[in-house]
Amino acid sequence: MKILICGQNGQVSRELQTCLDGLGNLVVQGRDRLDLAQPAQIRQQVRQVAPDLIINAAAHTAVDQAQSEPALAFAINATGPGVLAEEAALLDVPLIHYSTDYVFDGNKHAPYVESDATNPLGVYGKSKLAGEQAVAAAHAQHLILRTSWVYSTHGRNFLLTMQRLLQEKPELRVVADQIGAPTWAGSIARSTLALIKRWQDGQAGAWGTYHLTAQGETSWFGFAQAIGNALREQGKPCATLLPIPSSDYPTPAARPLNSRLDCSSLQREWGVSQPDWQTALHECLARQA
Repeated sequence: MKILICGQNGQVSRELQTCLDGLGNLVVQGRDRLDLAQPAQIRQQVRQVAPDLIINAAAHTAVDQAQSEPALAFAINATGPGVLAEEAALLDVPLIHYSTDYVFDGNKHAPYVESDATNPLGVYGKSKLAGEQAVAAAHAQHLILRTSWVYSTHGRNFLLTMQRLLQEKPELRVVADQIGAPTWAGSIARSTLALIKRWQDGQAGAWGTYHLTAQGETSWFGFAQAIGNALREQGKPCATLLPIPSSDYPTPAARPLNSRLDCSSLQREWGVSQPDWQTALHECLARQA
């Protein structure tokens, strides 16, 4: 099986390259060869590769930066995935596409289910929602996987930033009123592998949009506490953490206060679920060491 992975150096793509190794012929294309902002290039590359499966792990993920460059964010997160879906439909092959909790406004008091009304707060969320809609409109054989708070041992993410700051500063203030599930990119890759195998074995569930995050919930402050505890266990210096409200840490893009996603539908339809966030964090940190 030939699998085209769009995106080369992102957190999820790098984990996919490790996790899917041996499943088939992986064709990994970064922005230098397949730029999601260039529709003609997308069509050319997909037709040249002629894959049996397409996984889109590329995206414009700079949430605050997207506020000042909406055209680029929509080109990469909306138009590009729509073109990928059109090409997948022409080839009659599945497309797996990753989306985000940011398609919701965070005002719900319970975890979001897939059918809840979307209402993104910023350009990033709006562009990702437009991407979901473009994919769904172009190709029925798709999986849109909404995840949240992605981290790994490489790239730019909360884990690596906190590890650095906690060792550099005596005191650190972290937002405590945004609630969600930190999700390890390695777990996302493993779940993706499980979904592919179910499809290969003829046990696929219904195509469509699903939520895919770690189990459990915490705040950014709680996530930082867990990272700090791990540093202390290693005998490393660690700053004192102070919880603050989002209003004390203004950003160009507003974040949803509730990023919790109900993932029971994916478990029910595809038999795939994630470990709890603490277990996944422990495994990620063990790999880092």
